[in-house]
Amino acid sequence: MRASQLAAIMRPELPDLARDIIAEIRARIPEYARPMEGPYGHTLRTGVQQALTSFFDSVADPAAPHEQRDHVCRMLGQYEAQEGRSLDSLQAAYRIGVHVGWRRVMDVGLRCAAPSSVMSWLADAMLAYMDELASLSLQGYLEAKARSAQSQDEWRRRLLRLILERPPAPARAVSELAELVGWAVPDEVTLVALEPGRDRAPELPDDALAELGGQQPHLLLPGQVNHGDRAALERSLAGGRSAVGLGMPIAEAGHSLRWARRALALSRAGIISAGEVTFCEDFLVELWLLADDALIDQLAQRRLGALAALTTVQRQRLAETFSAWLETRGTAPEMAERLKVHPQTVRYRMRNLERTLGGQLRDPDARFAIELVLRAARLRERASHNDNRGPIADAV
Repeated sequence: MRASQLAAIMRPELPDLARDIIAEIRARIPEYARPMEGPYGHTLRTGVQQALTSFFDSVADPAAPHEQRDHVCRMLGQYEAQEGRSLDSLQAAYRIGVHVGWRRVMDVGLRCAAPSSVMSWLADAMLAYMDELASLSLQGYLEAKARSAQSQDEWRRRLLRLILERPPAPARAVSELAELVGWAVPDEVTLVALEPGRDRAPELPDDALAELGGQQPHLLLPGQVNHGDRAALERSLAGGRSAVGLGMPIAEAGHSLRWARRALALSRAGIISAGEVTFCEDFLVELWLLADDALIDQLAQRRLGALAALTTVQRQRLAETFSAWLETRGTAPEMAERLKVHPQTVRYRMRNLERTLGGQLRDPDARFAIELVLRAARLRERASHNDNRGPIADAV
């Protein structure tokens, strides 16, 4: 006996089997223990009957159409959403349906002496079928949830969080959720970090995704922000400080937000200044130099720690002289003109540097490291709160 023959034998059993499944569902799931008259009862009966019929149709003919079944399963998911429930009850009903259905199939199989191979195949097919029904109902559930304005906003926030996940979420997960909320997935995105407590909410384009609550509000703009777009973006972001990250492939959106948040922090500290809106593109070197404060501090201690024995004034004068030398590689008169001191003063300071720093002045790697430290120190000196300057400022 083949599975298709057993499916034909099961046909007369389906009306009675549907009643048994409905009774079991209503007895075991309180949410479904309601009077069967009206739309609720019709929906439940239709769902069970359609699921049974479609399953045995597919057993008899794997190419049998199942559009009606798909529609009914999605409708059941939509109904759960409209009732304000999760999908737990519906998924439990599917499991009960499979359990009751399998008992009946076992009884019929024993009467017909169906081979164990056929029964084993049917068991696997019923479990796979249950997963398929649950997946279809989930689609309907999500579609219904996405239709309300409040839910639409929540799903768009979920989409933004999914895009920013680290490690990156699968592209398929992003595309499916984007399709649900009607958002076209771009190749590149630009993230914007916003200062909390703004005077007013930003004016967002329809294709922007936003998370405006909490202590780190941010938004996503599809594509890159070109120089020609800046003026319009500054107007839409007016009302509070913000920082615009770099345009990145969507899978790397988290980097854009990380840089934007760093730029916003540096702008608030007065280290970089560009008005209300800071564009990371204009401060790439500064962002790189100050990406890890503790590491720069350690570099300062190792390269310029020998200056710690000098007075603050001496350290500042030597740092100015060394910076002029690094940046100009000029003669003593040229450096003196830049520093507004006598050339002999420059020579004296350079001798002090050579004596204090040893061979570092002749080592290209050491000179580069010291230049990084000095540039970072100058950036920190722009901060409005110089009382917390840290080891770099102290070292120079």
